[in-house]
Amino acid sequence: MKLSRLTLVSCALVLAVSHAACSSDMNANSANGANANAGASPTPAAQSLSQAERPQKVREQMQQRGEQDSAAPALKIVEPKEGATVTGANVKLQLALSGDLKGYEPHKDPSTGMGNHIHVILDNQPYEAYYNLGQSFELRNVSEGPHTVRVFASRPWHESYKNDGSFQMVSFTVKGGGDASRPTTTNSGEKMADQSGAANKVVSPVRPQSQANSNKPAEGSTTPAPSPEGKDYAQQPGHGAGVDKTKPLLTYSRPKGEYKGADADSIMIDFWLSNAKLRGDGGEYRVRYSVDGGEAKYLDKWEPIWLSGWVAGKHTVKLELVDASGNAVENGGYNTTSRDITVVK
Repeated sequence: MKLSRLTLVSCALVLAVSHAACSSDMNANSANGANANAGASPTPAAQSLSQAERPQKVREQMQQRGEQDSAAPALKIVEPKEGATVTGANVKLQLALSGDLKGYEPHKDPSTGMGNHIHVILDNQPYEAYYNLGQSFELRNVSEGPHTVRVFASRPWHESYKNDGSFQMVSFTVKGGGDASRPTTTNSGEKMADQSGAANKVVSPVRPQSQANSNKPAEGSTTPAPSPEGKDYAQQPGHGAGVDKTKPLLTYSRPKGEYKGADADSIMIDFWLSNAKLRGDGGEYRVRYSVDGGEAKYLDKWEPIWLSGWVAGKHTVKLELVDASGNAVENGGYNTTSRDITVVK
């Protein structure tokens, strides 16, 4: 059967429209697929923190420690003395431990890198852990001027003992201090702070000459003495001048540093409180905390809490001691402290 020219043209037009419609549908599906894939791309989750129970790992450690967690370790700062003047950039810290110890003894397990220890805080910088009380701890590269050092006993997971006598504090003055161009570092070379407060890796930390020579063999011996524990400190001239040990004082302890894997699931907030009682303990004060500048929340009992819901990245934790009216209590700038931490997941 022969088709007319008009019929053939009409059929061609219908086929063209149909093809265009199909092409349009295919493009639409392709676009929708692209949007779906884009929507499936990982995006940073909003962080929603909530209080959590004490981690199972910590509960297991407590069971293994027997009576140690009911101990009442008491510390005494033997050196430096209250009000002492120390000449030179390196300050030796010597502590004496006593009290109802129930087996508590600072010591680092070489296999786990953990153990009971003392938190040592110069001025209001992050603490350093002190494990071997049999040798002095060195505060290195301390700037000239007034300073304070605070110490308190801690458990392997960094929860502080809160009994009377555990916390001690002295003020002293350094004459002829350290090098302001050098940063704060740990013994492993991790930079704790510099003039700007940044925290980065120090490739080759400089050791003071006294530290470099501290592990020379004793006379008549070929075995080098172990290097004393210690930390290099950034310069904060006069930062220890304004604090008063007789006034309410909040000492920030945790969180600190980097948290990885299971340790990042629940992160502990802990602190030491002097000359003040919180509302839930029969006093008038509260501890206000916030994370990343978010909603302020309050602690009314002096005990650690664990927060869960952290997302990967850097975070800033702020602790403040406030009075009954919600005003920050001033004491040398120490009662309001912020620390940056890193969560790795």
